[in-house]
Amino acid sequence: QVQLVESGGGLVQAGGSLNLSCAASGRTFRINDGGWSRQAPGKQRELVAFINVDDNRKYADSVKGRFTISRDNAKKTIYLQMNNLKPEDTAVYYCKAVTNTAVYWGKGTQVTVSS
Repeated sequence: QVQLVESGGGLVQAGGSLNLSCAASGRTFRINDGGWSRQAPGKQRELVAFINVDDNRKYADSVKGRFTISRDNAKKTIYLQMNNLKPEDTAVYYCKAVTNTAVYWGKGTQVTVSS
């Protein structure tokens, strides 16, 4: 079983930055693809950033140029650097990891951006 634990969320003013981390632990495994999704109150969960096994990245249009996804395979950790945050970025952010056998989700970390 693989566990994902997100950290780095919090309260920040508009224009500020946060760096989210997603640490994976458990039995021996390799993360192939990783991603970050978010869900705001009353809205559906949306994918904001994705990184595949070849380090190719994709972003939602709403975060392009402001968010950067990266990974450290040795640490089994996926990061999301968020710059120039806006109030509409307020949401619970969830980490996702895809291994050879399953897809795992973290429990989420709250990001709140005040205007």
